[in-house]
Amino acid sequence: MTPRNDNAGQPANESNTPDSPVGSGAPAGGLSRRGLMRWTGVAGLGMAGAGLLPGFAQSAQAASLPAQETAAPASSGGRSLSPAAPAFDPIRPPAVPLAVRSPYLSTWLNADLPAGHWASFWTGHTTAMTGVIRVDGTNYLFLGAPSVPDHPLNRGAVQRSLTLTATRSQFVFEAGGAELTLTFLSPVEPGDLRRQSMPLSYIAADVRSLDDKAHDVALYFDISGEWASGDSGTKIRWSQEQLSGSGGTTATSLSFTPDSPGVLKENGDMAAWGTLVWSATNRSGLSWQIGSDSAVRATALEGKALANSADTRQPRPINDGWPVFAFRFDLGSVHDSASALLSVGHVREPAVSYLGEQLPPLWKSYWSSWQDMAAFFHSDATAAQKRTAALDHKVRKEATAAGGAKYAALCALSLRQAYAGTELVSRKGKPWAFLKEISSDGNVSTIDVTYPAMPVFLYLDPQYLGLILEPLFDYPENGGWPKKFAEHDLGSSYPNATGHNDGNEEDMPVEESANMLLMTAAYLARSSSATARAFATAHYTILKQWADYLVDNALDPGYQNQTDDFTGFIAHSANLALKGILAIGAMGKIATAAGNSSDADHYAGIARDYIGQWVDKAQDTGKDHLKLAYDQPGTWSLKYNGYPDVLLGLNLVPREVAQKEGDWYLSQANQFGIPMDVRHSYTKGDWEMWTAAWLHDHPVSDLLVSSLYQFAHTSPSRAPFTDWYDTMTKTQNGFQARPVVGGVFALLSLGS
Repeated sequence: MTPRNDNAGQPANESNTPDSPVGSGAPAGGLSRRGLMRWTGVAGLGMAGAGLLPGFAQSAQAASLPAQETAAPASSGGRSLSPAAPAFDPIRPPAVPLAVRSPYLSTWLNADLPAGHWASFWTGHTTAMTGVIRVDGTNYLFLGAPSVPDHPLNRGAVQRSLTLTATRSQFVFEAGGAELTLTFLSPVEPGDLRRQSMPLSYIAADVRSLDDKAHDVALYFDISGEWASGDSGTKIRWSQEQLSGSGGTTATSLSFTPDSPGVLKENGDMAAWGTLVWSATNRSGLSWQIGSDSAVRATALEGKALANSADTRQPRPINDGWPVFAFRFDLGSVHDSASALLSVGHVREPAVSYLGEQLPPLWKSYWSSWQDMAAFFHSDATAAQKRTAALDHKVRKEATAAGGAKYAALCALSLRQAYAGTELVSRKGKPWAFLKEISSDGNVSTIDVTYPAMPVFLYLDPQYLGLILEPLFDYPENGGWPKKFAEHDLGSSYPNATGHNDGNEEDMPVEESANMLLMTAAYLARSSSATARAFATAHYTILKQWADYLVDNALDPGYQNQTDDFTGFIAHSANLALKGILAIGAMGKIATAAGNSSDADHYAGIARDYIGQWVDKAQDTGKDHLKLAYDQPGTWSLKYNGYPDVLLGLNLVPREVAQKEGDWYLSQANQFGIPMDVRHSYTKGDWEMWTAAWLHDHPVSDLLVSSLYQFAHTSPSRAPFTDWYDTMTKTQNGFQARPVVGGVFALLSLGS
């Protein structure tokens, strides 16, 4: 997972002028927010951008205040008497997940306040979304950063809070005596492949009166053509249609797609093919329009219904008149409550290519068209809200019991991101899952990225892990992989799993072979005995091949690469050796599941013999901790690879060795975490949580949880949750939005 030098996380250069949808009407001599970002980057926006929308600046200190310090005084009836910093419960995320559902539906807010900031794809490419609430004739901005000629938008809804759960991000605003609750819900559906396969996300808006008076209210939402491509010069075409779901639910759908799609290609990590689907459940007062940003937004800001029409000048480039796709909900007189429901999604067919075979998305096994799927999604909204609320409650309750409130907050931040790095497909009538190595190499189903993500699937949905493993087995068994150790990935560039039949890839021999054995053993332990026996038997030949490779190479690994490849190749790695030895022990568990008792005894015995030698080789001269490498006295590293010892019940690492290692880590802690090893001040959050799980009964476990929380809660690096950060400066070191944050669930996985 070598870091990519592709400026990931930086705003996209979206046009040849400083203007874009928000800035097409910017005054002469000035720049829109997006224009400022284009010319100065994120830092320039943070320094000067607040002046473009008065009233929405917020200090970092305010952002880090606990919720009770920002709550309204009791005498105000639950409402603040003046604007104040919003409350964050249970964490102020470094970036707020909005529509985060798949590798190509991954939109975030890289700020605390949605008003005055554009949403963006995980790379930082703007995926503009605008939201305005009109109360008694006054417009209040609550989402995005629009600038409309001759229509000043100088009032903003006051954000009171942001609540984050495992499946939703919920903002609460006040405007003109009304309260708006805006919920971005990206369902995670453990055990339900049909619903999990839908690359769609909900946006719900609920309005009520705060002052016991009726208010005339309208809501306006739009998204821009930028959702369809990483290149704003791409020509797109669009359409409108009506959808009919069960129970009488109907919806209006506005969709758009590249006019000349690049099938199975990417542009700036965004899909160069497929259709962006933007829908609203029909209700009285709903109107829609597709057209130039300035014209459509002007209509809404004038308090008028939209034209229910689509601009006929198509196809055209995204940056030509900046077409937007808009809905307006005239809610009428609101006293108690009124609501609106939208959804956004990105659908593609084919989804991926596997060894030259184009595979359809799994949702095609359940619905003949995306229109049918989207209609079902809208009709299923109430039930989905109940299911996901139950999941949110489960994660919060069980995570709090496992690691405390801060740990529960980290799990809430991580769940959508972990699942959104994967997607379900159908191959020969059977479900498979693929994973994208987001923001590092962009590989297909990288084994050493799947491995750190494993805990979330073990905890919530072991079947899903099995589906991720299937193609990783199929390739070496049937696809032409030429080497005796496990492959690193299924293809260099997602979504094309072209394999590496020439053997030319980023080899990690001990790393990946051990990862496959450990993941398999963990999956088998959480499967029925019949499923475990069938799976172990089906893949026994290749598993035994990898185990025998480890018997020959794991005790003292040669000079080779490993998952933390940004640190370079290493010989005699104590942590890599530990992984290999535990994997040999895991092969004993696999052999037992397959009914091969002699092999079970054989591999278990080797693992016990090797661990004794490992302790001797890895002990530093003072015998108070373990070295980074056998031949490097005076060094140390996080032995996160100890986690499978507890997870699988192998109990190979002597208890006193683990205790001393935990004591040592306490002595090496920095302000925001424990470095990965003696060479750098950076660490990886997934490995910190694996270490916390391995040493769950040691005080260092709580320290690791608390420090990772503090990093995420206060970091100035505004990007989707990174797993690689500096423990002294609390800044992102690299990587973002990666599925490896599934490793946060390591503590929870111990009880699953």
